[in-house]
Amino acid sequence: MSEPLPRPLLPASPLPAALPETFDMIVYPVSRLSGTITAQPSKNYTTRYLLAAALSEGRTRVVGVATSEDAGAMLRCLADWGAGIEHVGDDVVVTGFGSRPKSGVTLNPGNAGAVARFLMAVAALTTETHFVTDHPDSLGKRPQADLLAALERLGARTSSSDGMFPITVQGGALLGGPLEVSAEKSSQYASALMFLAPLLPDGLDLRLTGDIKSHAPLRQTLATLAAFGVRTHSNPDLSRISIAGGQTYRLERAEVPGDYPGSAAILTAAATLPGEVTVSNLRPDDLQGEREAVAVLRDMGADISRENERVTVRGGRPLKAVTRDGDGFTDAVQALSAAAASAAGTTHWENVYTLRLKECDRISDTRRELETLGLHTAETQNSLSVTGGLIVGGVTVNGHGDHRMIMLLTLLGMRAGQPIRVTGAHHIRKSYPQFFAHLEGLGGRFEVAVNTREE
Repeated sequence: MSEPLPRPLLPASPLPAALPETFDMIVYPVSRLSGTITAQPSKNYTTRYLLAAALSEGRTRVVGVATSEDAGAMLRCLADWGAGIEHVGDDVVVTGFGSRPKSGVTLNPGNAGAVARFLMAVAALTTETHFVTDHPDSLGKRPQADLLAALERLGARTSSSDGMFPITVQGGALLGGPLEVSAEKSSQYASALMFLAPLLPDGLDLRLTGDIKSHAPLRQTLATLAAFGVRTHSNPDLSRISIAGGQTYRLERAEVPGDYPGSAAILTAAATLPGEVTVSNLRPDDLQGEREAVAVLRDMGADISRENERVTVRGGRPLKAVTRDGDGFTDAVQALSAAAASAAGTTHWENVYTLRLKECDRISDTRRELETLGLHTAETQNSLSVTGGLIVGGVTVNGHGDHRMIMLLTLLGMRAGQPIRVTGAHHIRKSYPQFFAHLEGLGGRFEVAVNTREE
C-alpha cells in the first residue's frame, strides 16, 4: 500500500536557492509549460574531456564543465592522482599527469559508474590503486568483472569482491598488444581501455566480443581521443578498435556540448503538456545517442522543430505508441517512458537489457513504480512496455536512488490527477542538479519535503 503524502516542510514557490542535502520532492500537476532554457553541459563529454586532459602532458581548459556529481567525482579522483585542477568560472583548467598518475592512492568515484571504470583501466599505469565507494548498494553492486578480466589478460593484477567493489588494480610496466574485452554488459569497459591504450608502449588492438551495447558512447570516446590528438582506427561496427602506443594527449581548449539525456526529459515534459518550450545548446550533429529522443518524440506525434542548436516543442498534441530498439539511447528511455504513458496504445522499448545494470534495475523497478501510479506495464528480460493511461497521483513513489528514475517520476507527476511524492529526489544531482529549477522556470510546481529516509 502506498504511503499518504506528508505535509511539505518548505515553501512551494519558488524552490529554495539551496536545497537540503537530502530531500523528497512533492510534484504538483500543471496545465502547461512555456519558456526557453539552455541545456546543461554534457555529463558524458565532461568526464571524458577531464580524463583526457589529465592524461595530457600540458594544460587543457575544459570549457563549460558539468556541475553534476559524476563530474565532481572525476575531478576529485584526478586531483587525488596528482592532476592540477583550477576552477575558472564555469571552466576547469587541468594540468595533466600524462602517463604517470600517482601510485598507492585510494580513489572514491562515489556513484559514478563510467568514472569508476575509466579510472580502473588507467590505474594499470600505476603500481597500485585502490577503489572504494560510499554507495555500496548502487555502484557497489554493479558488475566490473569483464573489465578486470581484460586488465588481467593485459598483465595487471586485480582483486575485488566477486568482481565488485572494493577493487585494487596493480599495474606498472605493461606493454599492451592484442586484447579482447566483453561489450555484452556495457560499452564502458572498452571505452576505459581506449583511454589507456595510447599510453602503453605497444598500444592496444581491441576486439570487442559479444553483442556490443551502446555504440554511441564508444564513438564519443573515439571523438574525444581524436580531439586530443590520439590516432585510432576502428571497424564500422566497432568490433575492432586499434590504437597505436607511444602517443601523447594534447589539447589546449575543449568545449563541452549540451547534454541530450537530461534534455530528453525536458523535451518529453514539453511534449506531454500544452505550451511551447525551447531548449538551446543541443548540437544537431552530436554523437550522443540520446539525440535520437528528438526523432522518437516526433514519431510519437509531437510537434518538434529544430533551428541549428535550438529545439522547440509545441506541446499538447495527441501522442501515439511506438516500438523502438532502445539500445542506442538507453539514458533517454526513462524520460521517453513518460511520453509513452501519455500516448495512445502500448509503447515497447526493446533490446534494453543493460537498463537492469544501472543505479537501479530500470526495467523491473520502473514497471513497479508505473503500476503504483495506475499505469499498465509489462517486461521481459530485454524489454519494457508501457501502455498510456491516466496517472492517479496522490501516492508516494520510490526514486530508487536513480537520477533517471527521478526524472521519469517527476514528469509523470506533472500530469497526474493529484500530487505525488518522489523519494530521494536529491539523487538528481548525479547528472542534472538544475533539473527541478529548470522545470520550475518553465511552469513546474514543486515542494520540498525534508527529513527523508532513504529507500
